[in-house]
Amino acid sequence: MDGAEPGTGVAAVVTGLGNEVYQIDTMMAGYDGITAGYLILTGRPCLVETGTAPSAPVVRSALAGLGVGPEDLATVVVTHIHLDHAGGVGDIAAMYPGAQVVVHERGARHLADPARLMASARMVYGDELDELFGELAPTPAGRIRAVEATGTVDLGGGRRLDSHYSPGHAKHHIGLIDSVSGDLYVGDAAGIYIQETGDMRPATPPPDFDLDAALHSLRTFAALRPTRLLFSHYGPVGAVDETLERSAEEITLWVDETRRARGAGLDLDHAVAMVAARTRQRYAVLADGADPALAAKFERISGTAANVAGIARWLDAQGAA
Repeated sequence: MDGAEPGTGVAAVVTGLGNEVYQIDTMMAGYDGITAGYLILTGRPCLVETGTAPSAPVVRSALAGLGVGPEDLATVVVTHIHLDHAGGVGDIAAMYPGAQVVVHERGARHLADPARLMASARMVYGDELDELFGELAPTPAGRIRAVEATGTVDLGGGRRLDSHYSPGHAKHHIGLIDSVSGDLYVGDAAGIYIQETGDMRPATPPPDFDLDAALHSLRTFAALRPTRLLFSHYGPVGAVDETLERSAEEITLWVDETRRARGAGLDLDHAVAMVAARTRQRYAVLADGADPALAAKFERISGTAANVAGIARWLDAQGAA
């Protein structure tokens, strides 16, 4: 898949993972290996994560190559409504008019009316927004099903996806476990996995990061006893316990380092530089001699500045409380 470009064909973006599960590289912003969607090709086909709005045609081509036409897709589920995961929901909903869209109740209204979400994103990303994420189109409210603490998606033949509320990264985040394969779709709740190097890094952007909630969500995931973790960024991981433990370790370390920087009186820019310097040696992707293009992709997925800003916001809220 390395070096593939958007629209180069289904073979470039689809990987079979067994148990009727297919990973789809959504080719976010023209990069391969940044954001994955997953098709569960059962009697009631289900797409987990759409990727961005510009990724919708890539996803449609991948589904067509797997034999899923406009009338076949039964369900679209998003782990949360951040634009790299759900930016294509409105477009995919229009392409597949019979598909129900499942999302946590705290995100449902933003899929029906994305104006506020898009305005907030444009304030953060400015002119980069169109290139990175495109425009989230509204989804008809009648096609949206909101889930709460738990929920179930019927995959047909007695197979199901069970959703579990998993905040910490976002207040509207759910994890999803497949009753047959044991796969757990972790969204961003377990952080970022770089398949080329095996690195893991937290995903702690503003405005919703909450350390206690994030660690609780990881314990929830561990208690589900999944057979495999399917990361939206990026791909499958079989070492479940070790990976969830590493995720908790990374989140805690980044909070400790950000707290240390703030305690030293550093402003945000200097705190970012300090945390970057103190954590750099943990990641093979950032080591001397590593592929600079891969490092740039890594920073695009999980930027140091965004992670530290999210943690700093949480620390400020703890101080105010």
